[in-house]
Amino acid sequence: MNQTPMHAGIHAGLTPKRPALVMGNSGETLDFAGLEAFSNRFAHLARSLGIAIGDRVAVLLENCLLYLPLAWGAQRAGLRLVPIATHLTPGEVDYILGDSGARMLVTSPALAETAARLQMRNIPAAARLATAPVPGFADLGEILRDMPATPIPDQAEGIEMLYSSGTTGRPKGILKALPDIPFGIPTPGYLFAAELFGFDARTVYLSPAPLYHAAPLLFCMRVLRFGGTIVVMEKFDAGECLRLIEAWAVTHGQWVPTMFIRMLRLPEDVRKRRDISSLRCAIHAAAPCPPHVKRAMIDWFGPIILEYYAGSEGNGLTLIDSREWLDHPGSVGRARIGSLHICDEAGQELPPETDGVVYFSDGPEFSYHNDPERTAESRNADGWSTLGDIGHLDGEGYLYLTDRRVNLIISGGVNIYPQEVEDLLLSHPAVLDAAVIGVPDEEFGESVKAVVHPVDMGAAQAGLEAELIAWCRSGLSAVKCPRSIDFDDNLPRQENGKLYKRLLRERYRSTEG
Repeated sequence: MNQTPMHAGIHAGLTPKRPALVMGNSGETLDFAGLEAFSNRFAHLARSLGIAIGDRVAVLLENCLLYLPLAWGAQRAGLRLVPIATHLTPGEVDYILGDSGARMLVTSPALAETAARLQMRNIPAAARLATAPVPGFADLGEILRDMPATPIPDQAEGIEMLYSSGTTGRPKGILKALPDIPFGIPTPGYLFAAELFGFDARTVYLSPAPLYHAAPLLFCMRVLRFGGTIVVMEKFDAGECLRLIEAWAVTHGQWVPTMFIRMLRLPEDVRKRRDISSLRCAIHAAAPCPPHVKRAMIDWFGPIILEYYAGSEGNGLTLIDSREWLDHPGSVGRARIGSLHICDEAGQELPPETDGVVYFSDGPEFSYHNDPERTAESRNADGWSTLGDIGHLDGEGYLYLTDRRVNLIISGGVNIYPQEVEDLLLSHPAVLDAAVIGVPDEEFGESVKAVVHPVDMGAAQAGLEAELIAWCRSGLSAVKCPRSIDFDDNLPRQENGKLYKRLLRERYRSTEG
């Protein structure tokens, strides 16, 4: 392993005034010297509060200039950073605080309404902090002014402690081992990412999604580790995204398919007006990308699009570049971390071209915090681990995802995976977003229901429903097609691209009940 130190302090010494962070809308910037000083002060604050290596600190923050400096402070103090989604209810936030054993919480005025209703039973008053005045929270800025800007004496590498997005139930804390290396030495995972995506001090990385999600946080931390500049969007907007690429000569970025769809829906003159020639690598993951969307993005951006399949658990990773994808459309690539296996429900390995549960072997280990049952459920008898996805391998080892196991619809004894129906609906010019679920049916057990966000809600009438059902039947067998379509301009899809179908299913089951 490379033993050369690489971290914010190194870059602060070499290029102190170079921008480390830029907020897209406001234009606020923080240079590497500022990042180094802030993160050191935060590490000193943690130690002054008795927070030791391996302890948990939580952040409940919108995308703001201090998010990543706080993460770096936790990283250099050997802590486990617990990012909390801003859309959660106070009860859900308190659950994560209690389950993780967090000993500190940092929030902001933007989350004051949620923060005011938190119990925070295990967090001392002195460790309840806000980036600006919030009732019941100490002012972080004032406290940090009294802390040294030099490194703490016991620096150690920390790690994130992510909670699953809760698409299938209560969030699960993902516990990984702390890096067993001296502070400042990049882990093999960091070095692998730098090589794979070309991260270095010349990188300008656009982060358009909430930083509390796994991929935005981890990619930003990796880019900063290697000296690149991060441009953070406070909130994704398709036109603003293109403006920032041009304005900051962005070289790298990561998107989710819903962002691609919204960018492609921009008027052609808006798309052509912006210079995006600086882009060298466009990364996407988190949710399945309809093939027609992927092809259109390759036509627009060029063959610079890389797609990967992985989870917050970090148990494996596949990767596919644009040229491979054009030869294997719909694939998410071959294994680059761990080895892939497709198994039936009994755990037996299946041959190529046969759908089954996707497992990784020989990858990094993880467990679900305080949940040995869920940890055990994620393994088979051979110790291979799964994220709960269904898919198959072709003869060359390329993985094709079919859907998540939990999304399976069984109608009249027929197994129906909603993803192919959703992909077909999304190819219709009147559809902005779509979700397909099973709803209770006395005759068939479940029937196929589509919930569609149309481009024009004013056109969401019976005629459009009939048109979309006919569209589906032109490309799929009738049994797979929706028997009915509802229109909704507020599908429960989060900024990470994941669709919270559990919430939709609950809505329709309560309606039926």
